[in-house]
Amino acid sequence: MSLPTVDPQPTDNLVPLAMTASPAKFDLAPYKKLSPEELNGRITKVRESLGEKLLILGHHYQQDEVIRHADLKGDSYQLSQMAASSASCETIVFCGVHFMAETADILSNRPEKLAERKGRRVNVILPDMAAGCSMADMAAIAQVEAAWADMSEVIDTKEVIPVTYINSAASLKAFCGRHGGIVCTSTNAPKILEWSFKQREKVLFFPDQNLGRWSGYKMGIPLDQMPIWDPDQPMGGLTIDQIKNAKILLWKGHCAVHQMFRLQNIEHFRKLHPDGKVISHPEAPFEVCLNSDFVGSTEYILRTVSEAEPNTKWLVGTELNLVTRLAEQKFLVVTGAVPQTRDMAWLKRHTPPDAHWVATDITSGLPMIAVMGPKSRALLEKVSGADLSNAAFPFGTSKELEIGYARVRASRITYVGELGWELYIPTEFTAHVFEVL
Repeated sequence: MSLPTVDPQPTDNLVPLAMTASPAKFDLAPYKKLSPEELNGRITKVRESLGEKLLILGHHYQQDEVIRHADLKGDSYQLSQMAASSASCETIVFCGVHFMAETADILSNRPEKLAERKGRRVNVILPDMAAGCSMADMAAIAQVEAAWADMSEVIDTKEVIPVTYINSAASLKAFCGRHGGIVCTSTNAPKILEWSFKQREKVLFFPDQNLGRWSGYKMGIPLDQMPIWDPDQPMGGLTIDQIKNAKILLWKGHCAVHQMFRLQNIEHFRKLHPDGKVISHPEAPFEVCLNSDFVGSTEYILRTVSEAEPNTKWLVGTELNLVTRLAEQKFLVVTGAVPQTRDMAWLKRHTPPDAHWVATDITSGLPMIAVMGPKSRALLEKVSGADLSNAAFPFGTSKELEIGYARVRASRITYVGELGWELYIPTEFTAHVFEVL
């Protein structure tokens, strides 16, 4: 998607749901207290009232309760393209994150589209204005402009093409437009890089370093010619020679979800399923993509797996969160330090309107010791006296054990391809349990 040199203001057209009038009159203020059935009824009435004037777009990652109302389902750019092609649509409700709604606004309100509609704009509604993407937030327009200015002190930026992943803010897309750059998707990134190098010598790729690195690698560009530009460091944390010798300057940004998928997961899977296939998204770390059988966009992953032979086994790059049921209404959620805020926001967004829950961060009160390897079962059986056989303690389950004077929570999980348990221990007993082990 190439951009004109004008500076568009797409976010001016994004409006919160509460600001939009509808023929089906409802008091929006108390809607969070309504039951799912009542909400479904309201949505159905609004859809019936607006007919073809309304398009509800549902991203693949949305929960079933949301997807059931979507007119179109798919990946972010695909949805925006489909919505922009509608001649009757007047309002788009995008069930996704901020940059997705911005993209829908850009495509639906292009100059030629406005001309077709005699100047009428399509309103784009993002139901939750706080719905964001951690990767998109890793490259702010002020940071990119500062990086561009820093580069100009070392190299001629007229020889640099800025390329932004479509999973980025509209302000970054506008920046690329002003500087002769371009926007790419996870599918066409290699072709976009080929085009870029026909125009100029270097590429500044943001905000996802993993997609940029994998795409450059597929073109045969050496890794040492794709250094990382750290916006928090003077001159990106690079030497003058590194900047001058670079073919692609990779922005220090990544997807928190795909970053958690590791090479150890693939090695473990291949030990259990030698004939299995591994498919990953190019937002995953380089070593993950390098050791995958297939690499492609979300749409590509869904298509490849759905068209696979029956009874084949697949490992698909995804989150590594571990959720353990401690009681009927009590769970232990184990997540990484980086995505913790995002995971909490996800829980809030996916809570039914009539539900109530409390989350407590117990990180400081529950240290973890990982016991991994072929002798881990023998060791833990010796110190706990418990039966840890496959039958008594299957993979992916959790139970309490007594080790020494402590009662610990043991979850059977491993990322190293061998037997393994994670032990969650009250802080006051951690040193004691370590000594017993």
